[in-house]
Amino acid sequence: MSIALPEAPSFGAPVNQHPCPELLSFLATRRSASAVTLAEPAPGDDDVAALIRLAARAPDHGKLAPWRFIVLRGEDKAAYAARLEALAQSRGDARAAAKLAKLKLPPMGIAVVSAPRAHEVPEWEQVLSAGAVCTGLLYGAQALGYGANWITDWYAYDDQAKAILGLSAGENVAGFIFIGTAKEPPMERERPDSVALTTVWKP
Repeated sequence: MSIALPEAPSFGAPVNQHPCPELLSFLATRRSASAVTLAEPAPGDDDVAALIRLAARAPDHGKLAPWRFIVLRGEDKAAYAARLEALAQSRGDARAAAKLAKLKLPPMGIAVVSAPRAHEVPEWEQVLSAGAVCTGLLYGAQALGYGANWITDWYAYDDQAKAILGLSAGENVAGFIFIGTAKEPPMERERPDSVALTTVWKP
């Protein structure tokens, strides 16, 4: 599995848009794979760089790029998980330690860090942009043929866990996107009734 992207358009150049029925078909059946079913192979460095490049094209009011990426893989990922496990055990929290399986088992992950800037663009919009980046990473990995899952758990919110990841004050984990090859196909889950959730505004 590999990805060959077109060259990024030059700044100010027209960007040709065209219908893409394949994308609509993909979205109609898209399903996250369970993180604990993800195994090798995972994307290589070139594909990870390409996926991040794609995700960075997310909507971003003010062109602030109020987010950044932390790649977790191999021995470094295992060391990160071990430090989180030690943190949970130091608190006598067996449940928190057990929840690390979703982090340990996938061969790689990309943490999307929300890093809002002091700016007239509201912080909420900057946080939403980080969520859009997570979606782009998730969809990109799946479009490439991998299984992927967007995870948050206690280690996304705990201050000491955030420090282990290397976050600064004011930064938060928007999501961990874990990627690998799914050992089994995901089963379809219940979906919301989009009609019931939709109204048309009238004056």
